[in-house]
Amino acid sequence: MGQTIIEKLVSAKLGSPAAAGDVVWLPQDVVTARDFGGANVVKNFLAAYGADAAVFNADGIRFTFDCNAPANTAGYATNQQICRDFARRRGITVHDVDAGIGSHLLIEQGLAIPGITAIGTDSHYNILGAVGALGQGMGDVDVAYAFHTGQVWFEVPATVRVNVSGKLAPNASAKDLTLAIVHHFGSGGLLGRAVEFYGDVVETLDLPGRITLASMATEMSAVIAIIPPGASVLDWLGGRTNSPVETITADPDAKYVDEVTLDLGVIEPMIAEPYSPASVRPVRIVAEEGVRIDTGFIGSCTNGRFEDFNEGYAQLEDGGVAAGVTLKLVPATREVYGQILSEGLIEGFFQAGALIHNQGCGGCAAGQVGMTGEGEVQVSTSNRNFRGKQGAGRTYLASPATVAASVRAGRITVPEAKR
Repeated sequence: MGQTIIEKLVSAKLGSPAAAGDVVWLPQDVVTARDFGGANVVKNFLAAYGADAAVFNADGIRFTFDCNAPANTAGYATNQQICRDFARRRGITVHDVDAGIGSHLLIEQGLAIPGITAIGTDSHYNILGAVGALGQGMGDVDVAYAFHTGQVWFEVPATVRVNVSGKLAPNASAKDLTLAIVHHFGSGGLLGRAVEFYGDVVETLDLPGRITLASMATEMSAVIAIIPPGASVLDWLGGRTNSPVETITADPDAKYVDEVTLDLGVIEPMIAEPYSPASVRPVRIVAEEGVRIDTGFIGSCTNGRFEDFNEGYAQLEDGGVAAGVTLKLVPATREVYGQILSEGLIEGFFQAGALIHNQGCGGCAAGQVGMTGEGEVQVSTSNRNFRGKQGAGRTYLASPATVAASVRAGRITVPEAKR
């Protein structure tokens, strides 16, 4: 019987056939812990295995400090130092507060390529499906166990094949496609499933666009969304690693638990209203209601790449941020920050009235740039707008173009076509 992508991937790691529903001990290529939860991973490791216990492979373990970077509380500073001390004694790499979002670093550094397995203390670790890898967010105890053994308990999920037809409008981007898909499935429509995405509109997405789509699998309750890498993505990844880079494809007779065809037509700018990523409507309809905003945020693991900032900047080239409104920018990684610096976007954003912060998660983490106060209305490129997630205010989720157009107008606004 044919296999889905995730069945093939798991089978290759085990060296024996695996099918949906199988419970396996899955070997891991990469295991990471971030500053949120990292100290607890260390404490669990020491409590279970002792101070002299070895890790399974120091080269396969990373600490990433991206939730609170740099630490703005004594608690976070202490937790980060606990991780540093543990790492130094065992020769483990630390991507410190100047590095950026951990999952993005794995992709940039060629550690996440098609077919690898990775776990970390990050609910959006399944973002690695953007490059055909199996990434999973897990708890502190699971990650501590994997630090020591290099494997983790895993139930192979059934897969839903999603065929998407449609075309992006000239003023729409991958985030609008993603929100349209989230709207269709809702917050629980893919609960416990892996997803394979196909279709011309998906296949033409560049890597940042695929990251955007894969990153919101969690908001649909999916285990992972896998987008088989095309030639351009494979070429990009090949330049980042010395390992062979080949796409894993599903068999023609693969058994899916469901197959869904979405005909989205012309995909226009979309926006998710408080307090659910699935509460999606076209921006043009919300704009007609005259929703005034206080702040905008561009960043997060969903839209923190150079291309995202370039998309937003295009909306501000002919005008700045409206009086009484702020725009906050947080690049995903140091590499992204370097790109927007070398391309002149930093000066342009500054002249437009934006606030540029150092690389990291930004508004998804309490205490960081992108939090809202009670009564504050924000338009954000992040992936969640649950009550309290980004502070006490009300957050709308949208594309970088919609965020930038809205802060320029001072209200939710349809972005102009720039391509």
